Amino acid sequence: MGYKVDNAVILAAGASSRFAPLSYESPKALIEVRGEILIERQIRQLKEVGIPEIILVTGYKKEQFSYLKDEFGVQLVDNLEYLYRNNHSSIYRVKEFLHNTYICSSDNYFAENPFECEVEDCYYSAVYAEGWTDEWCMEEDSEGFISDVHIGGKDAWYMLGHAFWSETFSRNFLEILEQIYEQPETKDLLWEAIFKEHLHRLKMKIRRYPEHMIFEFDTLDELRQFDRSYIKDTRSQILKSLTKRLNCREEQIEKVQACKGMNNEAAGFRFWVGTDEYEYCYEDGALRRL
Repeated sequence: MGYKVDNAVILAAGASSRFAPLSYESPKALIEVRGEILIERQIRQLKEVGIPEIILVTGYKKEQFSYLKDEFGVQLVDNLEYLYRNNHSSIYRVKEFLHNTYICSSDNYFAENPFECEVEDCYYSAVYAEGWTDEWCMEEDSEGFISDVHIGGKDAWYMLGHAFWSETFSRNFLEILEQIYEQPETKDLLWEAIFKEHLHRLKMKIRRYPEHMIFEFDTLDELRQFDRSYIKDTRSQILKSLTKRLNCREEQIEKVQACKGMNNEAAGFRFWVGTDEYEYCYEDGALRRL
């Protein structure tokens, strides 16, 4: 039994706060990676296999995505709840579109096109971790369906990339989501966490991909490992301004890590220049040496 793919939903509402400071200036999905805009590459890959409809769920800096409607013919849907709910709210916002549907993350880079116009089973894509990983690891039963999902594991297949939902899966997931949506404890949940708690009803398999097929960049340092052009040119006006204040070069700014600002409320990030550690507060531009 197989499914003809009706459409794809790309989740792009989140602020990607861990990707500071680049995410302060632009959504992570709109960064350039190896000469291509991240989300444009994914849209092109979906179109290459004939996916007829692509829905993009926006929220943070939504106006920066508006050109995609005319240039690529995608439908834009605004998630007004992205600030205080996790990505399950983006799923809820596009519930009328969910049939035989790809569920995609806007910040994934696929080295090769992973999409197909016909899919055999519902699945979540996965890559293998040798040794310990803090990612969401999956186990399967004798029939090949996901039987357990746990955060952290050793020598395990873990969630990374896209998923495919059949019409039945979509209907079952939305029935569960409707029942729990107004519960306060739901607000912070990823849709994957909801899936994790209802494996008996939400049948899905693991789609295994080889190493160096699917990439996700949570920090500038991770991006620099994949696209070395970011070592000397971060494309960040914030970091460029800091080079002038500190009389250093962009490649000397390393170990950039998002954190709370100096008032423990405003967003900011820490970084190193040589042996010196600094903290920058985005709200007022304050900089201090730690």
